[in-house]
Amino acid sequence: MELIGRGRDADVYALAAGRVLRRYREDGPARAEARLMTHLAGAGYPVPRVYDANDRDQILERLDGPTMRASLRRRPWRAASYGRILARLHDRLHAVPAPGFLPSSACSGSGGRVLHLDLHPDNVVLTARGPYVIDWRNAAAGDPACDVAMTVCILRGVEPGPPEALTVRVLVRSLLRATATDPASGYAHALPARLADPHLTPGEARRLRRALGDGTRA
Repeated sequence: MELIGRGRDADVYALAAGRVLRRYREDGPARAEARLMTHLAGAGYPVPRVYDANDRDQILERLDGPTMRASLRRRPWRAASYGRILARLHDRLHAVPAPGFLPSSACSGSGGRVLHLDLHPDNVVLTARGPYVIDWRNAAAGDPACDVAMTVCILRGVEPGPPEALTVRVLVRSLLRATATDPASGYAHALPARLADPHLTPGEARRLRRALGDGTRA
C-alpha cells in the first residue's frame, strides 16, 4: 500500500476504488470515530464516507484536494475567506444535536451539541464539492463556545514566520467575526486543555499564553 499521509496518531494509505485506509498506530477510537462520521453524514455534514472500521483501522472515501493549510501557504490572500469557511463549518456542526453515544470531555463544557475540538486548517480538505472535515478523534458532546475557543487556541499557538503570522491573525479575526458562536465562555475549558496537550511544544505553549493570557481575549 502507498503511504500518502502521516499524522501524530495515524497513517493514511491509498487503496483502490477511490478509498483510503486510515490506520492508528495503536488501538484507538477508530470505530467510535467512524460511527460519529456516519451519523454526521446522515445529518448532511461534510465528512468522508465510511466503508468499514475496527478498533485501529478505517476504510474511508478518498478526498481529492489540498488541505486548507496547504492552500493557505500558496494563497495567503485567501485567509479571510477561509476564516469564514471555518466559521460556517463550526456553525453547521453545532446545529447537529449530539447523539447519545457521544460522550463529553474535560474541554467540551456542558451542552448537547457535536464538537470537533480540533477544527483547524490541517483538518479541512478543500474538494471540488466543497470543504470536508476530517480527523474526529477528539470529538465530544458539549458547548459550541468550547469548540470555537479550541480552534482559536490551536491557531494562536502556532509558531509561524512573519508572513504566516499575519495570515493566521487574519484567519482568526475572520473566523470570530463570521461565526454565530461567541467563544468567550469556552476559553476556561479550551485553554487549559490545549496547554495540557503533550504534543504542544514549549514554544507553542509560550505563544499561546502570550496571545490569550487568562483566556479572555483572542
